Amino acid sequence: MGTPISLDLADDLSRATLDALADEVFGWLREVDARFSTYRADSEVCRLDRGELPLAAASADLRLVLERCADLWRATDGFFDVYATGPLDPSGYVKGWAAQVASDRLLAAGAANHCLNAGGDVRVRGHSATGRPWRIGVQHPWDRTATCLVVTGTDLAVATSGVYERGHHVLDPRQRTPARGLRSVTVAGPDLGVADAYATAAMAMGPAGPAWLDALAGYGYAVVTDAGRCRCSPDLPLA
Repeated sequence: MGTPISLDLADDLSRATLDALADEVFGWLREVDARFSTYRADSEVCRLDRGELPLAAASADLRLVLERCADLWRATDGFFDVYATGPLDPSGYVKGWAAQVASDRLLAAGAANHCLNAGGDVRVRGHSATGRPWRIGVQHPWDRTATCLVVTGTDLAVATSGVYERGHHVLDPRQRTPARGLRSVTVAGPDLGVADAYATAAMAMGPAGPAWLDALAGYGYAVVTDAGRCRCSPDLPLA
């Protein structure tokens, strides 16, 4: 996926069991990368976009992702748009969705305490090895060595869209220009794919993003504006 991924398994299981669980997680994420990468010419996404793969012949995972992206397009009034950059690119949902699926599988396999971090999109369950709730630091928008806030929880998805690495790369799909006004958007809630898409959509909305986030049920947020102002919703579980 072009991003670092880390996994912390905090259950008291045998080393062989933990290794097998980790192998399954990273095997799944490699499978997702092969199928959904926009950089690999042989991926399903690229083949579908070029018209070489009929949708009916695509994998069940790809059809599911596209259905959910269509739902998110409607839920965000078009600001979450897999065609915002031109070619088909569902990456704004896929990374969070893939990590959410991996976390769900870990839970089903008996690993009730874990933290999966896919390039800043984080899914936590249970407790850390210290016995305390997980703490998720959100990178400071202007200082890579610092955090601007810390979110905590025992069953939580946290996704951040920001300009740390690639500048103002999120496009306003209506203007087809880089969105301005927000430096970073963090969304926390029960589903990482949805939180990922909501964070991307709010970034694309620019200054209107926080008001839209206020109306969401079940998801808290924090935004940092280009001017350096920080705003958090009351339901965001801050440490």
